[in-house]
Order: sequence, then structure tokens, then C-alpha cells
Amino acid sequence: MGKVHSIQSLGTVDGPGVRFVVFLNGCPLRCKCCHNPDTWDFNAGSEYSADEIVGKAERYREYFGKTGGITLSGGEPLCQSDFATEIFMLCKKRGINTCLDTSGAVLNEGVKSLLKFCDRVLLDIKYTNEKHYKENVGMKYESVLKFLGTLEKMNVNTTVRQVIIPGINDTEENFSELEKIVKMHRCIDGIELLPFKKICQVKYDSMGIKFPFSNICEGDIEKIKLIESELKAKCFNN
Repeated sequence: MGKVHSIQSLGTVDGPGVRFVVFLNGCPLRCKCCHNPDTWDFNAGSEYSADEIVGKAERYREYFGKTGGITLSGGEPLCQSDFATEIFMLCKKRGINTCLDTSGAVLNEGVKSLLKFCDRVLLDIKYTNEKHYKENVGMKYESVLKFLGTLEKMNVNTTVRQVIIPGINDTEENFSELEKIVKMHRCIDGIELLPFKKICQVKYDSMGIKFPFSNICEGDIEKIKLIESELKAKCFNN
């Protein structure tokens, strides 16, 4: 059994194609830009079995097409690696594409077993230096790189994601470091730069906690898409 916060039946931004997205409960991080503070609690959520989750996902198979499937997100799904592994094992038996949306915060034998059943990992590399990780996430930057190194060794198709936060990581230095990371890892075949948004403010207000980045302006979508396009050209057009 696993703890599930919520389910999105027809997601279009959580991996290739149309996806059945399962948001698992529990996260050890406290990212200052977190959009889902309501998923932090390990003890909250509804209990499901892996069979129940995959059974629900199968109802939407006709929408998946050739590229869609199921995505596990959170929270941090690596914290429920046994449950996630069972879901993905069942998916592979039934021919359902699997995608894992993660921060790379956990790496143990359970996680390595899970990665064997991942068709794709969406890896959120939040920043590209130790200082920003320590101040704004609560984990070590080197832990993310170690996780990425495991993806490389296991040859797991990986899309690197990063939320671009004005005044923090919207710098040439950050984009240059991202370029280096991508070029060093053959498993990375995709890059997504996402504009910082504050639609989560209502969640923080309802929970009675402060949104740490409430004073930061939202990102310029067009500018970020242009930077993403340029970064992709540098990394993948050689």
C-alpha cells in the first residue's frame, strides 16, 4: 500500500504525451519555490494498492497513444520506492509507459530497483551550485549529481527540468552549468525550463504558512522559452 495525495487523469505537462499522473505523499525537502506544500506530510493522503492505481490508469489507455502513459510525481516518489516499483512493474507487464518525476533526493537500493522499470525520468535540477541548494532546498547539490550519475550508468532516458526564478537562477552562469551537465550525460535527451509562478500562494495561505518566494516576480514565459530553445540547440544539435 502507498499514500497518494491526488490523481490527475489526463495530464499533458508531466512527461511525453497524455499521462495518468499520480502525486504521492511525502517529501523530505522544503523547496522555497514548492508548488505542492500540501504533499509534504508522509502520513497524509489516501491509501491505495499498486493494483488499484494501475487499474485506474488502464481506464485512460485510449488517450495515451504511442507516447503517453503513467507518471509518478509528488511529493517525492522516491520516498515510496517499493510502492512505486510495484506500480511500474505492473505497468511494464501491461505495456504502459512509465515516467518518474523526481528531485533525485534519495538514492538507495530500493530506488535503483525502481529505476529499472522507468521508461523516462524527469529530473528537477533546481539549481547548479551548492549555495543555492543549501539555502533554497535543504539538500546537497552533489546528491542530485550522484543520482544523475546513476541514471547515466543505468542508461535511463532523462529529461532535465528547472524552474527559472528571477534574481536567483536566471543567470548565464546557471545556464552554462546546465549545458555542461547535459553534455556530460548521454542519458539526457530533453531539457525543460519552466517559468516561476505563484499560483500556489493560495495553498500556503490555506495551510497558514508563509510562501518563501512570495516577494519574487513571476518569470517571463517568452524569454524563458527562448533560452530553452537556445540551450537545446547547443546541447543536441551537434
